[in-house]
Amino acid sequence: MPLPEDPATVETAGNLVKTLHGAFGHHPGYRPAHAKGRLVTGTFTPTPEAASLSSAPHFHNPSTPLIIRFSSSTGIPNIPDTDANANPRGMAIRFVLGNAGHQHTDIIAHSTPFFPMRTGAGFLAMLDAIGSGTIGDFLAANPSAAAFVQDPRPSPTSFATERYYGVNAFKFTSKDDGGRETYLRYRILPDAGLSHLSESELASKSPDYLFDELPTRIDQGPVGFKLLAQVAEEGDPTDDATRHWPEERELVELGAIRLDAVMPEEQSAREQKHIIYDPIPRVEGIEPSADPLLEMRAAIYLISGKERRAASVEGTSLSPAGVA
Repeated sequence: MPLPEDPATVETAGNLVKTLHGAFGHHPGYRPAHAKGRLVTGTFTPTPEAASLSSAPHFHNPSTPLIIRFSSSTGIPNIPDTDANANPRGMAIRFVLGNAGHQHTDIIAHSTPFFPMRTGAGFLAMLDAIGSGTIGDFLAANPSAAAFVQDPRPSPTSFATERYYGVNAFKFTSKDDGGRETYLRYRILPDAGLSHLSESELASKSPDYLFDELPTRIDQGPVGFKLLAQVAEEGDPTDDATRHWPEERELVELGAIRLDAVMPEEQSAREQKHIIYDPIPRVEGIEPSADPLLEMRAAIYLISGKERRAASVEGTSLSPAGVA
């Protein structure tokens, strides 16, 4: 996972990391955004439709191990699950494609279809406006940021009763049909259906209710999601995360995600300092679109990931295969 070649992208990414630390406090060993999280192991089983769309190995293998991270918003590691600012929630998925080195590809999604700005520079300007107290004027001048802020965000009953959106587009290339190309965006839907809490229900919950509930749910029975793809048509923008495609666009089911076990707390805390999810696929059969946010997000994740690793306690054991 290299840094982008564009120096301006790297500089803006570094400034975003610093600004997020300034907004939420610098917590060594934690992410500057979505700091509170837990790792879960799982399994992905693809559909024939996925194999027809892309030559990516996880769409052709019978099954693929997963390392999933569920998280809450902000850079505050102990933010209560009941805090409104903990929404949107995050779901990052690592497909472990081999037992050595960096043989993996990732999906990063959160529980809103909105993203505030289409570039890293725009997002930095938004954070600066929040810091300077001029966010009202900024939102008035930037409809995409206003839509992101105003999107209703009720807290979920469980991480397993929330839906998650990948806001960036990717290009799938098929193994057959002469390398047919299809642009799409990911969606992740819970098998248990959507369930959110009312304000009165939320008030009765503990500060860690989401993270406490998940192990019990997995122990009691199968917990899973469907990985879907919204397919772009001619004229749909593939380089702008702030612009939605019409809801009538085709949805293709790519496969089933099964949650197997919540990683033990100490192991999860240790591995979260090491694992760096990558917004760019870096795998055969899936390519990034021209969306400028992809390189920017990759740079942010790598810069902050190196900070986390540097803050890790010396002498920890080697991470398992696929955690990188």
